[in-house]
Amino acid sequence: MNMFAKNTADSVESYLAGVPDDRKETIDFMHDFIQKAVPSFTPYFAYNMLGYGEFKYYDKRAKQAKSWPIVALANQKNYVSLYVCAVDGDEYLAEIYSDKLGKVSTGKSCIRFKKLEDLNLEVVREVLVKASQSAGMVGAETVKD
Repeated sequence: MNMFAKNTADSVESYLAGVPDDRKETIDFMHDFIQKAVPSFTPYFAYNMLGYGEFKYYDKRAKQAKSWPIVALANQKNYVSLYVCAVDGDEYLAEIYSDKLGKVSTGKSCIRFKKLEDLNLEVVREVLVKASQSAGMVGAETVKD
């Protein structure tokens, strides 16, 4: 498969099948790792990536409740992204733990890495477990069912 071809998946299985060979081992490992770290998070296909767990928040612009994955995994052109939509106070967990995650770059809720060896997996596991207890986004009102 062309590593730059757009993934046209519509399910977890088709997403995993469409991952380029040079990233397959990494994505498969992370898919399993996330499920073992937070077994209560059911994997599903969401927003052209793999989603795990779900929280609802009120979108002020759309004036309605929306669902979003607590954790998401995506194969990007130059790296793998692990999104962790969870906060502690007014800070995203990915930002709080950025210095301990390994050889990664982080955004608000995003952990970007090129290979598994770059990650401190024990810290990633800790972040995932904390995410299961504090899902949400800064400035977004979570909605209880």
